[in-house]
Amino acid sequence: MRQFDATRGNASIAVLVNPDNPNADLDVTELQNAARTLGQSITFVRARSEAEIDAVFATLGEWRASALLVNTDPFFLARRDQFVSLAARNKMPAIYAQREFVAAGGLISYGANLADGYRQVGIYAGRILKGEKPADLPVVQPTKFEMAINLKTAQALGLDIPPTVLAVADEVIE
Repeated sequence: MRQFDATRGNASIAVLVNPDNPNADLDVTELQNAARTLGQSITFVRARSEAEIDAVFATLGEWRASALLVNTDPFFLARRDQFVSLAARNKMPAIYAQREFVAAGGLISYGANLADGYRQVGIYAGRILKGEKPADLPVVQPTKFEMAINLKTAQALGLDIPPTVLAVADEVIE
């Protein structure tokens, strides 16, 4: 089995964003800064339709991408089966922000815990209903993150997930 290591300077990572997402430009800037800090090269690809998603996967091999990071987007989440199928067909290791992708057969997800986010929304709603002004409430960032790994998918891709990574995963699907 091969072990994917994005910390080696030779890994080429593609990042898929939806240009219709209002956060896309900010996310691209933040990811570029992070890649520069780590000395990594990343390529941004964009898709806003099912056909464009298909086209992205068709060209990833031409770019010699070692892995794909799928940015957070409701449109992408709704098409998780398409992503998982295309990643498997193209033998492309992909990481997602929501565990739903991994439950559908994706490789790895790492992102904010949605249940905790919904809890925070409830707390905010309660504070507003008790009379606090929304403008006076502080901005709350996620504090709980979760990682899910699908070992069956890793095996199909010929990847060996290090035991240290499995040990910190919140969920391992076998």
